[in-house]
Amino acid sequence: MQEKGSISIHTENIFPIIKKFLYSDHEIFLRELVSNAVDATQKLKKLASLGEFTGELGDLKIEVSFDKKKNTITVSDKGLGMTGEEIKKYINQIAFSGAAEFVEKFKDKGDAKDIIGKFGLGFYSAFMVSDKVELISKSFKEGTEAARWECDGSTQFELTDAKKEERGTDVILHVNKDSEEFLDEWRIKGILEKYCKFLPVEIKFGTKEDSVEDGVDKDNKPKYKTVTSDRIINNTSPIWAKAPNELKDEDYIKFYKELYPFTEDPLFWIHLNVDYPFNLTGVLYFPKIKNDFEIQKNKIQLYSRQVFITDEVKDVVPDFLMLLHGVLDSPDIPLNVSRSYLQSDANVKKISTHITKKVADKLVDMFIKDRKEFEKKWDDISVFVRYGMISDEKFYDKSKEFALLKNVDSQYFTLKEYEDKVKPNQTDKDKNVIYLYTTDAGKQHAFIESAKAKAYDVLLLDGVLDSHFVSNLEQKLEKTQLKRVDSDIIDKLISKEEKIESVLSTTEEEQVKLIFEKAIDNKAMTLTMESLSPEDLPVTVTMSEWMRRMKDMARTGGGGGMSFMGNMPDNYNVAINSNHHIIQKILKAETEDQKLQLAKQAYDLGLLSQSMLTGAALTNFIKRSVELVS
Repeated sequence: MQEKGSISIHTENIFPIIKKFLYSDHEIFLRELVSNAVDATQKLKKLASLGEFTGELGDLKIEVSFDKKKNTITVSDKGLGMTGEEIKKYINQIAFSGAAEFVEKFKDKGDAKDIIGKFGLGFYSAFMVSDKVELISKSFKEGTEAARWECDGSTQFELTDAKKEERGTDVILHVNKDSEEFLDEWRIKGILEKYCKFLPVEIKFGTKEDSVEDGVDKDNKPKYKTVTSDRIINNTSPIWAKAPNELKDEDYIKFYKELYPFTEDPLFWIHLNVDYPFNLTGVLYFPKIKNDFEIQKNKIQLYSRQVFITDEVKDVVPDFLMLLHGVLDSPDIPLNVSRSYLQSDANVKKISTHITKKVADKLVDMFIKDRKEFEKKWDDISVFVRYGMISDEKFYDKSKEFALLKNVDSQYFTLKEYEDKVKPNQTDKDKNVIYLYTTDAGKQHAFIESAKAKAYDVLLLDGVLDSHFVSNLEQKLEKTQLKRVDSDIIDKLISKEEKIESVLSTTEEEQVKLIFEKAIDNKAMTLTMESLSPEDLPVTVTMSEWMRRMKDMARTGGGGGMSFMGNMPDNYNVAINSNHHIIQKILKAETEDQKLQLAKQAYDLGLLSQSMLTGAALTNFIKRSVELVS
């Protein structure tokens, strides 16, 4: 058999378009060819299981090799194979059945991943790296002859008889000069490990070398044979392809280490196995997230029938679930997929919703089954849960059952439990329940102690997202406000009907205020006289809850109109406790200088309690303290 012909009358500009549009992604040629080889192998196994192929399956390994001397890369399988007529049909006709439409639709666009495979063009991705492609194939059907197809990247092909003893297909790429980077063992190995690491058929990879003696010829001279040094590069049975009841905890952890070497063990995991209304398998791991969640993203890998697609899964997985690690595999997501496809496809949206539900269900189940164990894990997963509560309404509704609040005494409460705990004592005169919180228990210790002196509870909210979480809670919880424990004097944070009388007259209070204004001389400080308990600090320096929260949110990416808040000058409130004995001592001081020195000292103590006393001001405070003590 010998035949020459033209692939299609409409395809003169197909190959330049393929090369142009796929240039940035040209390593996927190998993924496409190996995937085709896997399909051919799997189909033969299916026919054998149905009794439609009764021959020996034998060794079904797919072989990938390269020959640097000949500038070739070869992908060989022992699958279905094709007759000459089938090659004409599947390679020439079907692959280009939509050629005219393809050219029209994509000639001015650049979404490479949407082009490949759109009209069966996966095989033709080989021309991105090749001057010529050969395909030698022998069908599994008895009595058929092998055939060779050749094409140099133009629209012309040649189809001839070939010698091939075993069934299957060899695709031989004659690599062009621009693509010689692919004639490198580590480059090819890297691509295979990236895209083909978990394919269901063993992939053998090696280099062809004419270096091994193979006996002698008739003239008694050494003969040489071409050998391939090879190794299996894939795991054909990844755990997500198995039933959960076949697996032990150590299997999941071992696989996690295979995906992410040199990482801590995961906290727990979810095994997904869905067959209706879409197909989805996978394992999602919960890593120890803590507060560095930004560096955790892009760790979920997306597969289609065990072929790697991408690790940019934000259109398949809700943003807050991007903090998880693991794999998802769905044949309902095409191998060659575009961002626009992911954003609009109904199945993808269903998958996203289902994953959110499964994660929430798992957390609820863990909480109900063993609360103490769940509390041990809470500090590691709280960022993830709160991110979900902030960004996903349905997840918030579900997470109300298990989301925990932790106080400074390391006690944990659900949202409902905490409301019940603080409502009796922390309801203000306007019937608002006030949740007090600290973002740094060490720096804000004096304020926490003031709150505890009144039997108030203080939450620990020191996570990277907690400024956003605080605002989110206020929106969700009825008649509830959250106030940072150092954002005002304690009596104003939770304002009650009772009021402490000042021991100073109005005139004396005015005198004290003038002394402090001279001592401080700082326009960023707003001074007020407050009649507080003598046990409270003489001077308390605070930033309002609103101002501090806006600044915190701006620093953690509040977006919208909040970015300007991070650049606004700091403004503080200075509350002078008229009932403290130091204030009375200032009034009674003999000289103006003594009054100013004492006022400055009391003010600096207020700054010190907020960790705001630094540099020269701190040095002067220490010197002044020594003098006062002396």
